[in-house]
Amino acid sequence: MKLVIKNGRVIDPANGVNGVQDLYIEDGKIAALGSAPAGFTAEQTIDATGLVVAPGLVDLAVRLREPGYEYKATLESEMQAAMQGGVTSLVCPPDTDPVLDEPGLVEMLKHRARRLNQAHVHPLGALTMGLKGQSITEMAELTGSGCIGFSQAEVPVEDTTVLLRALQYAKTFDYTVWLRPQDAHIGRGGVAHSGPLASRLGLSGVPVMAETIALHTIFELMRATGARVHLCRLSSAAGLELVRAAKAEGLPVSCDVGAHHLHLTDADIGFFDSNARVTPPFRAQRDRDAIRAAVLDGTVDAICSDHTPVDDDEKLLPFGEASPGATGLELLLSLALKWADDYAAAQPGMQEGAALALAISRISADAARVSGLDRQGAGQLGVGSMADLCVFDPAERWTVEGSALASQGKHTPFLGYELAGRVQATVVAGRVAYQRNAR
Repeated sequence: MKLVIKNGRVIDPANGVNGVQDLYIEDGKIAALGSAPAGFTAEQTIDATGLVVAPGLVDLAVRLREPGYEYKATLESEMQAAMQGGVTSLVCPPDTDPVLDEPGLVEMLKHRARRLNQAHVHPLGALTMGLKGQSITEMAELTGSGCIGFSQAEVPVEDTTVLLRALQYAKTFDYTVWLRPQDAHIGRGGVAHSGPLASRLGLSGVPVMAETIALHTIFELMRATGARVHLCRLSSAAGLELVRAAKAEGLPVSCDVGAHHLHLTDADIGFFDSNARVTPPFRAQRDRDAIRAAVLDGTVDAICSDHTPVDDDEKLLPFGEASPGATGLELLLSLALKWADDYAAAQPGMQEGAALALAISRISADAARVSGLDRQGAGQLGVGSMADLCVFDPAERWTVEGSALASQGKHTPFLGYELAGRVQATVVAGRVAYQRNAR
């Protein structure tokens, strides 16, 4: 297939490209930018006039719910959601049923995903068997089956010695361990940020120190082992300050935040809106503001959707009883663009488009870098790289409605919000996998 995308504004942060030019695709790879290669005759043309052509988005936290939770979502529904959201590469945590702690389970998931021929699926293997925090998995075998790292998902390792041994193992083979910093005891059972609002509403709280205590432990273990750690979905100003100091010290650490944490606070719980029940919980405004600033200064490496589809039976319950989670694949781009718009508005005189390019970088090139997927060509549009890209209209506004989402999970705290940024086409390995309007 020979495809040309004409007249679009190509933004490729990994290669410093930001301007209007044509993009040529042949045999699943980027053949040229600007001028057509010799003898190139397009079989398909996409007119991207007025649109942005960007690398396919790389999402670092997507629960596909298979195997085991097909009543919440299926691979078919979530892969379609990825296409409509412009996500061409996604990382899925190991907290399926059964847990991704054996090579056969990983191979089955990847085989199912390949048959759908849409987004590239990159599983994280379980760090410990059954995520029970007792015995370490065979990381080498799981890597051979396709895992790109190892995670405990939302389950803390209570035994610090087990975590130490796991980091030693990971360092030996240069694997990355993905951890969400959460103390195993403080805040256990909490459903909201521990603060005045939770007290007034009578909700059990998760204090910030549940995150910071875990971070102190992780950093001490990193100093002892030299292992590389990616921190998932930071939520507090204090936690980000610790990460900033760890990076300045030279520790091999990276981190991401959930896109919804860029915009919402614990006040958005409102009158016990269970759509705002997420993990980690929305925190105070100063925490939200610190997250936004950390995305700008690079303390936060990437923005993820934290896509966690939940069915009606588990969501339409009293706040404290509802399952945490929100759909996010189709909102990742728009929420990142909203951050960029807000930043640009607060910086009069800044270079035009700088905020937009930075937002795209955080959900493509930077996400690919911290996950190691850049080595497979993800998150960039360099000549010769895999032709994974999305074409979107940064100005088109749309209203978030559950019925219009492709994901089987229809619950998000942004229901009813009007957002800017609409994906018009998604290309995976040179094939147009989704096209909203033929242009």
